[in-house]
Amino acid sequence: MRTNRIYKALSACSLLLLVVSLAMILSGRIGQAGPFVVACFMLLAIGVRGWEATKGFSYTIWIFTAVAASMFYPQYFTAVGSFKLSILIVPLLQIIMFGMGSQMSLKDFTGVVKMPKSVIIGVAAQFMIMPFIAFSISRIFHFPPEIAAGIILIGCVPSGLASNVMSYIAHANLPLSVTIGSIATLLSPIMTPLLMKQLAGQFIEVNVWNMMLDILNMIILPIVAGFIFNLFYSGKETVRAKIIQMSAYFAILALTSVVDMVSKGSGLGGFLHSLLLSMCWFFIGPIVFSLILRKILKGDRKVIEQVLSFLSMAGIALIITIITGAGRDSLLSVGALLLITSLLHNSAGYALGYTAAWLFRLPEKDRRTIALEVGMQNGGLASGLAMQMGKIATVGLAPAVFGPLMNITGSVLASWWRRKLPEEDRLRATATPSNESLS
Repeated sequence: MRTNRIYKALSACSLLLLVVSLAMILSGRIGQAGPFVVACFMLLAIGVRGWEATKGFSYTIWIFTAVAASMFYPQYFTAVGSFKLSILIVPLLQIIMFGMGSQMSLKDFTGVVKMPKSVIIGVAAQFMIMPFIAFSISRIFHFPPEIAAGIILIGCVPSGLASNVMSYIAHANLPLSVTIGSIATLLSPIMTPLLMKQLAGQFIEVNVWNMMLDILNMIILPIVAGFIFNLFYSGKETVRAKIIQMSAYFAILALTSVVDMVSKGSGLGGFLHSLLLSMCWFFIGPIVFSLILRKILKGDRKVIEQVLSFLSMAGIALIITIITGAGRDSLLSVGALLLITSLLHNSAGYALGYTAAWLFRLPEKDRRTIALEVGMQNGGLASGLAMQMGKIATVGLAPAVFGPLMNITGSVLASWWRRKLPEEDRLRATATPSNESLS
């Protein structure tokens, strides 16, 4: 009871700070309102944890806290001395992807065999609906070229981890969500550069091979490293299964080195150098790391999951904050319109994803899953690609806005669906009593 009072008091204080902040902003004292705005979000992020219905928004509000701080005090989020914080974006994204891979195995792809129709429709919708909407928005609203390219970029990347969480909350088909997200991610080194070339090539220069290499290095190789870590940490697979899987992972590393060679024109020497580095970081390293941790933690996965979960959440927040700080000036000039169009992009993804699944007469659970997979994009990947292009302050703005926004809309949609059982679950629930009575 006392704890609930504390949460209520914090929420009330956040509301009071909001009123004070708005009064200061409206009176022209925008710079002085900074501490009050940041404190408002901070107290609200803690306060919403007092209610079951709202505690899921706490992480998103913490992101808004960080974004508010970087908007008012960008100098603290762009560099520390001579060290530019934007350099951290790619390593942070790799850690997040490694964490994702470490919780998965090749068995997660069995959904392709079990439900091929839903997987094909979901993946096709992912790479058709969102890029088309993004391109339409960029043409209709006449954004500056590099910001328009950023909108298209967020539409061309695959879905992110958040969609899996929302599918679980929404009583959707979680195995289907994991499968669609995984397949789309594996296809992204090919699909994302090609779509960007066709749709965003008129706004910025897009090098397909360079972007393909960036995605492989930022997403695919860290996920492979996570697979390898999981394979040796769990120790459940037979020697034969390990040999087969490790051969497949080596082939992915070799393919990445081929792309590196073509991208840089480095010849056989460049290929061997790239392969050697990849072997050390993404092949041998995860094996050694997993065996050491397995001995120290005695096979306990809870500690690893908690640490990786914290690193993932903190990493996403830091990436968004760095991008916001770097692109503050551009964001102030187009921020309101970018927020509106991001909401339009995100909402249209949910609606058209659900409609596509409905047109193909998929079950209600699959419709919800595909809606969330289509509407929720991998903002981290888009941010990393913007960083690699050297355009984090412009191309990176749309991912920075879209990321927190999709967590809010996704949470709202998933919570609404949670209160409404899917049709197949309702039928099963009504059929169960009659079956029991017959027996």
